[in-house]
Amino acid sequence: MAEAMKAGPAPRGRGAKSNRTGRFEALEREAFDDGWGEDAEPGQLKTQLQPMRSRTIIARNQSPDVGFDRSINPYRGCSHGCIYCYARPAHAYLGLSPGLDFESRIFFKPNAGALLEKELAKASYKPATIHIGGDTDPYQPDEKQLRVTRQVIEVLDRVSHPFTIITKSALILRDLDVLSRMAARGLTRVAISITTLDRALARSMEPRAATPGKRIEAVRRLAEAGVPVTVMFAPAIPGLNDHECEAVLEAAAKAGARGAGYVALRLPREIAQLFQEWLEHDHPDRAKKVMSLVRQIRQGETYRSGWGERMVGDGPVAEVLRQRFHVAVKKFGLDQPWTPLDASQFTPPRNPGSGQMDLFG
Repeated sequence: MAEAMKAGPAPRGRGAKSNRTGRFEALEREAFDDGWGEDAEPGQLKTQLQPMRSRTIIARNQSPDVGFDRSINPYRGCSHGCIYCYARPAHAYLGLSPGLDFESRIFFKPNAGALLEKELAKASYKPATIHIGGDTDPYQPDEKQLRVTRQVIEVLDRVSHPFTIITKSALILRDLDVLSRMAARGLTRVAISITTLDRALARSMEPRAATPGKRIEAVRRLAEAGVPVTVMFAPAIPGLNDHECEAVLEAAAKAGARGAGYVALRLPREIAQLFQEWLEHDHPDRAKKVMSLVRQIRQGETYRSGWGERMVGDGPVAEVLRQRFHVAVKKFGLDQPWTPLDASQFTPPRNPGSGQMDLFG
């Protein structure tokens, strides 16, 4: 069950300003200031890690809005703390808050490699590109020690299975050996998410993610190693970071990116309140303007989930952003065609599950 929202100063280094009750909780908690905590200093909120006992590792989808039908998410929750993260509402299914719980109570899959080998070894399995990190970031800080994502890509390397991966972390450079080797065989591409070049805005909006400069450097080093890189300007937030679209794409192109994409801000379920709470706390001078523009791209609502519009929005404001993005993509040469990843090289595992021991077995 989610803990009660805390009144007073928000914890340092976190994106959400509260622990708003998840939508499945029977009781709704609301913080209030009784006057005793007016001078309190904000404290640190420690990250709690918990292993997940999963039976499968590959998730399937039929969404026409994404370019893949299968994905792997080594983690649930993300300590990067990005306030806009569309994965936040999933924590409510665990009886936890999409607010501070989402970024401080992290679940991981210690036997991810063994699970993946088992699924890939099935006689019925048909290879196609797997996307890693479509939900939460596969290279969030605790991956440095846990190495769950590393397990996954090592398995994919051994069986020559194609995959794509998206992150906003420079930790991906740790795995440059595997990525460069697979890229040389036409088996992988990487997407780096860069939402702003403004360090202050990034620190506010994505408090534990890599700085913009580190992400640009990651693009550069990946490209130099022969790994095809796409830059994702996502989310584009009207009135907050949308004016940086061209600057971000230009910086990424100079660093060696070959493609680009963007997604308009999405505020499903609890995120709408969390985002507005954050805006009013960190950017009170722009809060009303930003939310007005957000509603203008969502037909007067904070979010619309219809296929075809949920990623890019609708209306004049959304159309201007779309046009600007496509002009910039062409101007900076980020419209290079991709060679499809090669699934024909796939060789099923011979002894599934025999290599990686369960970390908590």
